[in-house]
Amino acid sequence: MNTALTITGLTKKYDNFTLDNISFSVPSGSIVGLIGENGAGKSTTVNSILGLIKKDGGKITILGQDIDDLDYTVKEKVGVVFDGSNFSEELTPIKLSKVLRDIYSSWDQSYFNDLLSQLDIPAAKKIKTFSKGMKMKLSIAAAFAHHPHLLILDEATSGLDPVVRDDILDMFLEFVQDEEHSILVSSHITSDLEKVADYIVFIHEGKMIFCMPKDELLERYGIIKCGAAQFDAVDKNDIVAYRKQDYEWQILVADREKAAKKYPKAMVIPAAIDEIMLLYVKGVN
Repeated sequence: MNTALTITGLTKKYDNFTLDNISFSVPSGSIVGLIGENGAGKSTTVNSILGLIKKDGGKITILGQDIDDLDYTVKEKVGVVFDGSNFSEELTPIKLSKVLRDIYSSWDQSYFNDLLSQLDIPAAKKIKTFSKGMKMKLSIAAAFAHHPHLLILDEATSGLDPVVRDDILDMFLEFVQDEEHSILVSSHITSDLEKVADYIVFIHEGKMIFCMPKDELLERYGIIKCGAAQFDAVDKNDIVAYRKQDYEWQILVADREKAAKKYPKAMVIPAAIDEIMLLYVKGVN
């Protein structure tokens, strides 16, 4: 399978944090969701991919080229949206497009104008007058307008109301339909990833917990809800993580079907992505 992005053994060390041996890939035509608590290493991973920080170890390739030797033609094929505006606040979208037209040979002014209209972005107002959500929509429009093959998005749907978020997610799904385009999206809004992601990469405290197809993750993982007596009876080898609530124990298991058969008196329910992450982060592993 062709891959738009491949990360092998990525390591970055700081005084009080280490991103430790992260490996995953973004297959062509797919959306990969990157999740983890604040400080888990998501932004360090994204910044390493983009060459904004120097990695201490590992290898990263984008569209088949090592990031240490990327030529301009490949850089042009990468679109980036950060959490927040990275454009001059004094510009209007119209003036911004003139700047970006000189940067990207693939800039599509007509498409950009269509996106401004589609996303209800005022073309002649200064960016400094925009709300956070409006700035985010402008960043997404600018990223799409130079026809990238790989989109890298860091909290790209934050600050957007649910209706606009849904429209943006539909744009993401349409973007990857031809199987030549791919998206890596770091997000804390796991419900968005449940809708659009093909794979989920979970980083916790600088270490990769898993990289799995989303459908397999949601199909396999489950939560046992039980009382103290039942908790004591659960085989500790079946427990991925657990925590005690006021009136019950919650146990994360990696094989929901097996747990339901093994513990017929316990309640075993499907686990959403945010519940899986929460039990890993706040529970006992």
